[in-house]
Amino acid sequence: MHFLDQAKIFTRSGAGGPGAVSFRREKFIEYGGPDGGNGGKGGDVIFEAVAGLNTLIDFRYTQHFRAPRGAGGSGSNRTGGGGDDLVIKVPIGTQVLSEDKEEVLLDFTHAGQREVFLRGGDGGRGNASYKTSTNRTPRQHGTGWPYQEAWVWLRLKLLADAGLVGLPNAGKSTFINAVTNAQAKVGEYAFTTTRPQLGVVRHKQREFVVADIPGLIEGAADGAGIGDRFLGHIERCRVLLHLVDASDDDVGESYRIVREELAAYGGGLIEKPYVVALNKIDMLDDELIEILSAELAEASGVDVIPISGVSGVGVDWVLDRMIEAIGPESGKAVDDDGEEDAVEWSPV
Repeated sequence: MHFLDQAKIFTRSGAGGPGAVSFRREKFIEYGGPDGGNGGKGGDVIFEAVAGLNTLIDFRYTQHFRAPRGAGGSGSNRTGGGGDDLVIKVPIGTQVLSEDKEEVLLDFTHAGQREVFLRGGDGGRGNASYKTSTNRTPRQHGTGWPYQEAWVWLRLKLLADAGLVGLPNAGKSTFINAVTNAQAKVGEYAFTTTRPQLGVVRHKQREFVVADIPGLIEGAADGAGIGDRFLGHIERCRVLLHLVDASDDDVGESYRIVREELAAYGGGLIEKPYVVALNKIDMLDDELIEILSAELAEASGVDVIPISGVSGVGVDWVLDRMIEAIGPESGKAVDDDGEEDAVEWSPV
């Protein structure tokens, strides 16, 4: 399935139906009077967050959404039928933005959340409602309230408890494959990961979701490499795991580059709790690991955990630190019978 996290769509609610101009005409009834019914209400445009979706790819092929209008009223004081509401189903984590992307109009954070975005127009009044003691045969009627319309952007921010950041080839995909049920592509070249990946970690009776995003390079905020657009998918994370490749020429500089790009992006990423890990230590001896860990600790100002995503060394230590940062209320516990609760999100 192709991954798409932004889409622009057009939405329009239904207009209200017109009221009717009608007069009662029955045999033996001398003064029938007006009996025109009101028009029906137009359909609303409603957004609903549903489980099982993790991409906006459907909106690449369908960009226009119009709710039906209300039916017109008729004689015998019959009100026109209302237009059916138009329900647009979106993945959990979707935001509805204004056309200029400056304002968040709706934010969907849990399954089943429904929000009326555009309200349908009310139906027009039939001539029966205009009857007065001095206006016994009114011929005026309401045409119905008009529809509402808007171009909006849909932006998907994946829901994850933890996010992986680092330079390209820092070993993020290898790590997420080792600790989750994801099947991220691994290759010996930069930008192997071209779209976000989600995986579910099960560790020490705990369960939480990890997001892997494409690597950042210097100047990503200005569009270098893949850019920093995918950083939006880790804005909701409780903790970030910063992986640094032990084979880099300067591990401290590698750390600073990524942190500067996070700061340039904004979104509160630089203030999030983070864990720093020196990855790929299986290629180094103990003395070099100690030297590089000290350099990285000096650059980051926090304790550094040496790990290897391939051999599994230090991985449990990292997961323990991530769970500590996530907190006891997040994640899902494993049942006593060993069965784990279902997870709404699955890897892309």
